[in-house]
Amino acid sequence: MVRAAVIEELGQPLVVQDVPEPTCPPDGAIVRVMANGICRTDWALWSGNFWAGGPRVAAPFVLGHEFAGVVEEVGSEVRRWRAGDRVTFPMNPGDGDCGMCRAGHQHVCEHGGTLVPGVSYWGAFAEYAVVRFADVNMVALPESLSFVAAASLGCRYIAAFHGIVDQARVRPGEWVAVYGAGGGMGLAAVQIAAAAGANVIAVDIAVDKVAAAGRLGAVHTTTAAAPEAAAEIVELTGGGAHVSVDAVGLAQTCQASLHSLRTRGRHLQLGHTVAADGGQIAVPIDLMLIKELEFQNAFGMAGHQFGPMLAMIDAGRLRPDEVVSRTVSLDEVSSVLESMASFGTTGVVVIDRF
Repeated sequence: MVRAAVIEELGQPLVVQDVPEPTCPPDGAIVRVMANGICRTDWALWSGNFWAGGPRVAAPFVLGHEFAGVVEEVGSEVRRWRAGDRVTFPMNPGDGDCGMCRAGHQHVCEHGGTLVPGVSYWGAFAEYAVVRFADVNMVALPESLSFVAAASLGCRYIAAFHGIVDQARVRPGEWVAVYGAGGGMGLAAVQIAAAAGANVIAVDIAVDKVAAAGRLGAVHTTTAAAPEAAAEIVELTGGGAHVSVDAVGLAQTCQASLHSLRTRGRHLQLGHTVAADGGQIAVPIDLMLIKELEFQNAFGMAGHQFGPMLAMIDAGRLRPDEVVSRTVSLDEVSSVLESMASFGTTGVVVIDRF
């Protein structure tokens, strides 16, 4: 038996209890979880407030998809890994065989929705987690990177990196606005954009959250409400940001992000909507048309793309450990989830005691 924090009823405190040890599939691996981030996706699944058309979980269930740890066992078909390897998991896995995977985009695998621990099957709010198709869905963890820092990479940080670097193509000297800058995704976006040489403007409703963004590289911060923040950004930048990021997924932050852009600016969507929006947010389509605005998105990052990010971490240009606000035990997870309803967490909270 192993310890896990189990959903026995949606929206109610998790129950830490002994559960059966997981079984290793032939194509997979069992990972001893050393650290696991608590993500807003976990909150959305637990509260039943996930985006329209998205996954749902039914009790009993174990959440957790932002994990790093040590390989305990590998299946008979696995060739790249062996027991004792230090690994991290890239959130959105692939089967390695669909058209998207063969094109190098396994983070948007055509069958990926059935392969995510903590979403489509029991996850890493536990001592052990199972990874399917392990040869394409784990990343070797350098000895220099702690498990806690690696857990912060697992979802929000890699999505922000892929979004800022690959999708939005942020360049040195550009203005980049980040809405929801104090959350895990937002702080990651601030740090990564600053490391890319951008002038970052951090927008959040809480003073302590924009203060955290300032410590991670933002050159200007504001706690103004979304519409007022957009006007402030346009004035500050002399016409608008080159790139604006919605790291929250609310209608007001998405719309304000678009209104913050200069002509031919790029919007980057990193946050999911909530259930009340029904998966639909109205956007200023005429403004987007006449200003030729781009609308980009990022949904995780494929494991084989980790190299440049890990190199920047090794060189000290990126510091994912600074996005971690605190660590907690498995018994404290429920209180963290409850605080997320009112955006009560700053940065990434990581479980490191099981």
